[in-house]
Amino acid sequence: MTTTGRVNDLQMHAYGGLGVLDWIALVLLIIGGLNWGLVGLFGFDLVAAIFGAMTAIARIVYILVGLAALYAIYMAVRLGSAGR
Repeated sequence: MTTTGRVNDLQMHAYGGLGVLDWIALVLLIIGGLNWGLVGLFGFDLVAAIFGAMTAIARIVYILVGLAALYAIYMAVRLGSAGR
């Protein structure tokens, strides 16, 4: 623990927990997964409904979800190698 009583990102990884970036990626993946579930089940794109179809902000959301997926691959490899 640091002197302020908080655990920083690197210390959190040392204890096996999730860091801030991990949580951000997880939230983005949940948003993306729920959106794709809505698209698949009902043909309803929530991101497009909120921000408009393929507007700049909607594209940013889609890009962030894609980057979160790439980070999740890295996170999975990291967690897998930590167990060895």
